[in-house]
Amino acid sequence: MLSYGLKWNNFFAHMDSHLQVTFCKLRKELKREKMKLFHKMNHGEKTILAPQTGRIISVEEIPDPAFSGKVLGDGLGIIPTENEVLAPVSGTVIEVADTLHAICLEGDGNGLEILIHLGLDTVKLKGRGFTCHVKEGQHVSAGDLLMEMDIEQIKLAGYNTVSPFIITNPDQAKNLSMSSGNAVAGKTVLMKYH
Repeated sequence: MLSYGLKWNNFFAHMDSHLQVTFCKLRKELKREKMKLFHKMNHGEKTILAPQTGRIISVEEIPDPAFSGKVLGDGLGIIPTENEVLAPVSGTVIEVADTLHAICLEGDGNGLEILIHLGLDTVKLKGRGFTCHVKEGQHVSAGDLLMEMDIEQIKLAGYNTVSPFIITNPDQAKNLSMSSGNAVAGKTVLMKYH
């Protein structure tokens, strides 16, 4: 009989060769099954979280033809009710606009490029009303704070705060489905894809 304290190599020493071979085959098969499950999970449905809290609108409802016409890619708009802008996926910050009105991310492992454009025509604010908490080349995790936009200041300056959220390379997101209704930043699944 084996005691609970024996290590694997001692365990093998007490087995006959037939049992050792059978045990090794079972361990290999278990490892193969785990890898199959891992690959299924990695190739299954992926999610993108809402970067902002607010009301979701379709891309066609965004009152700017560059976005509503899908010139830059496909996505949604969010009419924000809170100032925080969170990372919708884990990935790398590939660009922050000099005027802080937009940020681009590249998702880990899939090359998905995401543009978060904070308000419309807000480039004209030259950075007023925006605070950036990340820098280009920085790795972020889904839910990390990227930016803040002062919604009230932007509205008082006469700008629309609807924020386009665009996948700029939609060919990387097969079977893209969009959410509707209200979103909570970092919690609501905004988009799903394969």
